[in-house]
This record gives sequence, structure tokens and C-alpha cells, in this order.
Amino acid sequence: MNILQIATLNRPIKQDIGYGPIETVIYNIDKGLNKLGHRSIVACSGDSCVVGEQFTTIEKSFTEYWSNNTNLQKENMRRHLSLSLQRAKKGDIDIIHMHDAIMVEHIFKGVFKSPVPIVMTLHVPAEDKGPFKQWNESLIPSSGAYFVPISEYQRKQHEGLVNGQEVIHHGIDVEDYPFISNPGKQDYLLSIGRITQDKGQDKAIEIAKKTGSRLILAGNVQNKEKDRLFFKKLNKSFDLVTDAGKSFTSSDYYEKVMKPILDSDKQIIYIGEVSSAQKKLWYSHARATLFSIQWGEPFGLVLIESMACGTPVIAFNKGSVPEIVINGKTGFVVDTIDEMISAVGDLHYINPIDCRNHIKDNFSIKTMSKKYSELYQLIVEERTLCQKTSP
Repeated sequence: MNILQIATLNRPIKQDIGYGPIETVIYNIDKGLNKLGHRSIVACSGDSCVVGEQFTTIEKSFTEYWSNNTNLQKENMRRHLSLSLQRAKKGDIDIIHMHDAIMVEHIFKGVFKSPVPIVMTLHVPAEDKGPFKQWNESLIPSSGAYFVPISEYQRKQHEGLVNGQEVIHHGIDVEDYPFISNPGKQDYLLSIGRITQDKGQDKAIEIAKKTGSRLILAGNVQNKEKDRLFFKKLNKSFDLVTDAGKSFTSSDYYEKVMKPILDSDKQIIYIGEVSSAQKKLWYSHARATLFSIQWGEPFGLVLIESMACGTPVIAFNKGSVPEIVINGKTGFVVDTIDEMISAVGDLHYINPIDCRNHIKDNFSIKTMSKKYSELYQLIVEERTLCQKTSP
């Protein structure tokens, strides 16, 4: 099949980026579809580097993951969507795959004029006044838009959405993640993700202090007032702030960046935003990854990335967590801070190979892309049949 993914514009679509969860998923779907023999075309910014065919719409991504919606960004968004839809109308595309709720909102009327069906991955939670709730009042089953939840938790949030599909969990290429067994682990806990109240880095610091553990905190601070204030509050607890996003080869990175940090006598260490390759090394050497979220996370790539490296996860029982982590086998799913503290003392019960195998078996690129491929095929066949039988 020929699939056109219309990418997000916040950051480029490529393998080695720092914070860019949706961009990572787009890259992985593209990679998986290519491995299955499909023709994958990605409409994206010129600083991207995809596995399949790249269809460039604007020269450069916005770089900031979140920023004010400037006139230039609005113009780039319009150009991106216009050129993407023009590409779809050339006659060789079977399915459009979209990922950005704002983009779909921009082309809402275009959904009905699209020459092919649109698959929309629901990366965001359902909001009472959000776009999906509003669209559902106008959408009809024949509209040509199909919505894919990324977890059972999210599917229940979007219950009643017209043309809602079965859950397709995100997947990663496990072979891209280094594996280290227990003897090779270093004595630190890792907390990685966007620095914000919802991610609960303050809880991770509390747990590290109460267990006497070293904590490595990684993540970017978006240009939002509430996030800046939260970071300022966290900053009082940091024993060391350093930039671990320096560019080195993998072998040099451990010796020249990681080792000096880990050899220090500091306990709570903030290392800033790291690249994809760098975070894999931080995952693989950690005793465990703390996922101390304070909200219902629709998925959580951190969970599967950590376990792919053989590193168990200690996570609060919120959102999609119980769908992804096997309690007592690939980590611990807990309800309270006291239970998380207790779980730190039980990490020796977790076998790293169980963590990795769990991701191989359930959250691989192959599994994810195969499910999307089957969905595309089903949609195209059903619409072809309807067209043939309609008067």
C-alpha cells in the first residue's frame, strides 16, 4: 500500500532526537511500514531524515516543542497542510495517516474532500472541550476519518467517538536499545521526561532522598510559565546541574560525560535534555526508571524504552501504566509514594531479560506497524466495497 503520513512540525522526524514523542512514533511507523514492504511517504520539514520517501513541505521544523503560535508558524502550518493534501490528490495514495489534533482541526472541512480515508492516531487525552469532543457532534461514519487510541485507558476516555478503532500500542525497534544485565548496572535511579508537574519529578526527588538513592533527572523545560515555575521549585533540590547533551560517540559519551557525573558525590543531578542515543545509555546503566506521573498518561514511551534496555520501571498506577508494565516481573506498579519507596528495595527480584523480552513480544515496531497495515487494508477494502454497492 501507499501511505502518506502528515507529520507534526514541532521537531524534525528523524531517529536521534531528544524530546519528541510524537515525532518518534511517526519515525517508527515509517520504518516499520518500510520493513513490511509498503511504500511509506512522510510529509515533513526539510530538516527531517526518514526511512521511506520524504516529501518536504517547509524548510525547517519549529525546533521548540511548544511555543507561541506566531504568524510564521501559522503560515508554515497552512503551507504544510496544503502541500500534503495536494500530494494526496496525485492518485497514488491509499491512506493518509495524521497525528496532530490541531492539524485535523485546521483541515476539518478537508476531511470530507480528501481523496482517500484518513487515519488519526489519538496521541492526546480526551478533553471535555477538546477538538475530538467537538468533531464528534458533526462527524458521521461515512466521513472518512478513523481514530486510533494508543491504549485501553485512552480508548475509554474517547468512548463514543465516531469511527473509533481498536487500540494500537506504540512500538520501538528493540535492537536499537542497548541491553545491560544486573552486574553491569550503576547505582542510580533515572527520571526522564518533560519537566512539568504532571510528570512528577518532585515525587522522584522525594523517593530518591527517602531511599538514599542517587537520582539522574533528564528532560527539557518547555516555554510555559507553569513549567518554568515548577523547574524553579525543583532547582532548590538539585545538588548538581550539568549539560549531558554534549555530542560524543557512544563509547566516548560514557567515559567523557556519564562517568564523571556518576563518579561525583552528588545525589540529585539534573542533566538537561539528552538525545535519543544518549538517553538509551542512561536507561541501560540505571537500576530502575522512576515513572512518578501525576496524571493519566495515554501511553508513555519512557516505559517501553526503559524495559527494552533491561531496566525495570517503578511507576504509579495511572493512565496506561498497568497495560504496559507487568507488576513484579518487569517492574512495579504502585499506588503510593511509600509503595514506590518499598519497590526500590525490591529491584533485585526483577530479571532484566524479562523486561527486554516483554517489549520484544508486545511493543515492537513490527507489531505496531503490522496492526496499522491491517487497519489500512481493512478501511480501504470496506470503502471500496461501499463504493461498488452504492447506487
